[in-house]
Amino acid sequence: MALQLAFEDTGTGPPVVVLHGLFGSGANWRSVARALAPHHRVLCVDLRNHGHSPWTDSMDYLEMADDVRALITRQGLSRPTVVGHSMGGKTAMALALTSPASVGNLVVVDIAPVAYADRFTPYVEAMRSIDAAATASRTEAQRRLAERLPDPATAPFLLQNLVSRNDHFDWRLNLAAIGMSVPVLSGFPTTLLGRRFTGPTSLIHGGASDYVAAVDLASFKDLFPEFETHTIEDAGHWVHAEKPETFLIALRQALDRATP
Repeated sequence: MALQLAFEDTGTGPPVVVLHGLFGSGANWRSVARALAPHHRVLCVDLRNHGHSPWTDSMDYLEMADDVRALITRQGLSRPTVVGHSMGGKTAMALALTSPASVGNLVVVDIAPVAYADRFTPYVEAMRSIDAAATASRTEAQRRLAERLPDPATAPFLLQNLVSRNDHFDWRLNLAAIGMSVPVLSGFPTTLLGRRFTGPTSLIHGGASDYVAAVDLASFKDLFPEFETHTIEDAGHWVHAEKPETFLIALRQALDRATP
């Protein structure tokens, strides 16, 4: 059963639905939404077990795609552009392949429809190792988190999920469910590999990121025949945050491909 996802809604015009990556939320894309708002209605969505959306033990790409499909239907959106980063990108691809009538234009940000080695468990374990309710300040939480992370530079990003509730801190993530789902989230549904989405599809990826290798581009062409790619040099996996102006140029080019 599809969950009723939370989202932030801004702007007017042709609709754009934005799906965040793992450990993110719609709020991470506010600056992009503001930049697009003069010409687009932008819905920045919290996927299940993230942000203000419902929590559930089950979390795979077919379920998350159905959550987004249900949101598009409830909001009466006609073939929106769906933009997804990382986990959100895989969710967007799953949506386009399972419900092509729901998607007019697909934009995938720094991820491919392939299986990856587990990169997420160390982050889940680091966050779960911190007793958020007993943490005195965000500064203390960031210090303790950085000590436990494989890449301490990601601590400020993860810390965006630490929120104040009443007189204590808490994680705005279902870390238990996410941790159990890491093997599934690292992969891509094999049941979708025989399908095709024939609408315009764009990949925007960082030239310094190792999430999209040259060999992965063939996997796009099999599933998305109207596929084109935009490489942003000197950007890593969080390309939209690292090179925001260059990213927006590429995103607007992708939006121009939307089916009338």
